[in-house]
Amino acid sequence: METFSADRVFDMKKGKDALKLIGLVLCFVVLSAQAQGAVTMPAFSLPAAADGAVVASEAYRGKAMLITFFATWCPPCLQEIPALKELQTKFDPQGFAVVALSVDEGGAGAVAQLMKKTGINYQVLMADQATTRNFGGVAAIPTSFLVNKHGQVVKKYPGFVPHGLLERDIESVL
Repeated sequence: METFSADRVFDMKKGKDALKLIGLVLCFVVLSAQAQGAVTMPAFSLPAAADGAVVASEAYRGKAMLITFFATWCPPCLQEIPALKELQTKFDPQGFAVVALSVDEGGAGAVAQLMKKTGINYQVLMADQATTRNFGGVAAIPTSFLVNKHGQVVKKYPGFVPHGLLERDIESVL
């Protein structure tokens, strides 16, 4: 049977105290990271693809939004259009809007043509470099951002997003 000296008991107590301190520090770090999770959506004023009218992000104050960066030549972006149309129709009455930001470099003509061809029922704007940069840089498309009714970006989706996931996440911010 092992015997414990007073020094050994004291060392064990210091070890437990150190573990408690490490645990508290980790809890603080985790809680701080969660508190910093949502960031304010960058403001923008961009021309609409359909008619060139400038639309400001301020127009969506108090609404939850899905901001999606896309291009007309991007197959996964085109694949998302039917789901985005459905989400716009389903959640619009609850204060939700899909806002698509085109990164097409050829101008609004091709984007307007796509809107007409596919019957897009949500706002489509022409993104500029400052807007993509302000959203943290859009490295690939599609890239989407879920924004709550307080104007905070709560989730980023790089790449194609399944409809069911978007629907659940949107419901969580309404």
